[in-house]
Amino acid sequence: MKNIEFSYLYRDAGNYKKWGKVIFSNPDRLGPTEVNKALQGAFLDGDLFVAQQVRIPEVFLFADGDATSDDHCFHEFDTTTLTTQAADDTYSRSIKEFIAEVEQQANRGWAEFDPRERSRNTSWNTHL
Repeated sequence: MKNIEFSYLYRDAGNYKKWGKVIFSNPDRLGPTEVNKALQGAFLDGDLFVAQQVRIPEVFLFADGDATSDDHCFHEFDTTTLTTQAADDTYSRSIKEFIAEVEQQANRGWAEFDPRERSRNTSWNTHL
């Protein structure tokens, strides 16, 4: 069975990027086109989301330093692809379950925050 690789990135205002990916199980055999359409329908402007709200690792550029005025709280959806790699989602979700979680969070609203405040907080953990 083929799993789904979810690719995303953090892009600051200076266009510096850092990439991330999560591989979800796909027992329902959803295709990338179907998955992309569902996710783009839930993400802000079709591709923006707050990673922490959907329980995927944040890949901020400032993870080991201080955020600057170029930083913001949103990650950017890139694409999904089929893969034979093993699922590695920390929460063992299927892609269908992840889509449902994204849609639920979109309905609640994406919780914007100032990353400069979070990067100053020493108790903040950038990894889930």
